[in-house]
Amino acid sequence: MKINSPLEAYKYLPQTNCGECGEPTCMAFASKLIDRSGKTSECPPLVKEKKYAKKLKELDIILAPEIRQVTIGVGEKAANIGGDDVLYRHKLTFFNKTKLFFDVSDNLEEAALIERVNKIADFKKFYVGRNLLLDGVAIKATSNDPAKFAAAVKKVAEIGLPMIFCSFNPAVLKAGLEVAKDKNPLLYAANKDNWKEVGELALEYKVPVVVSAFNDLDALKTLAKTFAESGIKDIVLDPGTYPSGKGLKDSFTNFLKIRRAGIMGDTEIAYPIMALPLTAWMAGIADPVSASYWETVIASVFTIRYGDIMILHSLEPYAALPEMHLAETIYTDPRTPVSVDGGMYKVGAPDKDSPVFFTTNFALTYYTVESDISANGIVCWLLAVDTDGIGVEAAVAGGQLTSAKVKDAFDKAGFDLKTDTNHNTLIIPGLSARLQGDLEDTLGANVKVGPMDSGRIPGWIEKNWPPKQ
Repeated sequence: MKINSPLEAYKYLPQTNCGECGEPTCMAFASKLIDRSGKTSECPPLVKEKKYAKKLKELDIILAPEIRQVTIGVGEKAANIGGDDVLYRHKLTFFNKTKLFFDVSDNLEEAALIERVNKIADFKKFYVGRNLLLDGVAIKATSNDPAKFAAAVKKVAEIGLPMIFCSFNPAVLKAGLEVAKDKNPLLYAANKDNWKEVGELALEYKVPVVVSAFNDLDALKTLAKTFAESGIKDIVLDPGTYPSGKGLKDSFTNFLKIRRAGIMGDTEIAYPIMALPLTAWMAGIADPVSASYWETVIASVFTIRYGDIMILHSLEPYAALPEMHLAETIYTDPRTPVSVDGGMYKVGAPDKDSPVFFTTNFALTYYTVESDISANGIVCWLLAVDTDGIGVEAAVAGGQLTSAKVKDAFDKAGFDLKTDTNHNTLIIPGLSARLQGDLEDTLGANVKVGPMDSGRIPGWIEKNWPPKQ
């Protein structure tokens, strides 16, 4: 029985408030278990003392996510999929964002294959403080030749990204496994025709496997149940992704039915779901640009409802970037604003004559301001005030951004406007103009109100800097 409150989890803990987990009380640790920011292994008494062994086992079972988590690949680049507990992210959050795998064909010339794989591995986009990356490579056995497929797998494996082996031919899949048995690839796929042979491969090589039944949920559930009963635990479901018309509607409905059943406790179908947006290229769209856009549309639909892993084709930025951004957004924890560490940052190599700005530590705000400043060659100091990740206007209105908070941020950064600058001047966001007087009194500094929009900072600097004494 799934538990949803810290009080229920607390019943399974030692209840000694020993603090060995790093939390002041067992109830605080129980709260971390419920929101999945903590693990039972972080409670030493629970793990080490034999008298708690039964409770530990029971707690691990009832804390396990409703949807099984499956890992593809090995090492720090391994891709985790599934692991969700809710249908709607505002109830908790979604875990393990949708993983994007891009296809390569085994019949490509070696140079072309290496070029495409490197393009997948090197594709990245800097976004609110981190690089968004693609997740892996799906190797299609277009040749249906075991030797040719094995040679392609060997080349792709050198890059170190997680892999999906795409073939309905067990002999082809086995050839790929032989040269990458230690890479934990995902096998795609077992269906009604090859399930016995592919299932045996998954068991022998201990790798995750996709079970596939297009638009037939009864057959899909039967395959998943058969595999689970044979000892295969890491299963991914492929209900089919039709690219247009009624088929697309049916695919969308099937995804909803599968995830709802899994969350509601049907363990026989509580597995991650695979979407195949690359079927857009089979929809009769002759123009590659239009096919790329339609692939992105399909990917967007199933990122929202409830694709855990996808195979795609187009690496054009206009297609891949929206897919990456949407996955990042949908799988951002709605309970915790995305933020940067508070503190004083340098833009360029500022000195005592350089201007000093502040903004909040909401990541989107901070990186927008930093980008607008640095892109225009403005060398300055930029203070990120910790407002619990809330933007300027909302933080001023809600009391998270006050003159006292700004002073505290300067103090923690070890930065004194009087001694560390020659101008003793602070430039504040236009949206925090109401704080000007309080800041002048609190900081004992000159406070100038900057523009409402950071994009206008360059023009403001031209007119107002250096400050008149």
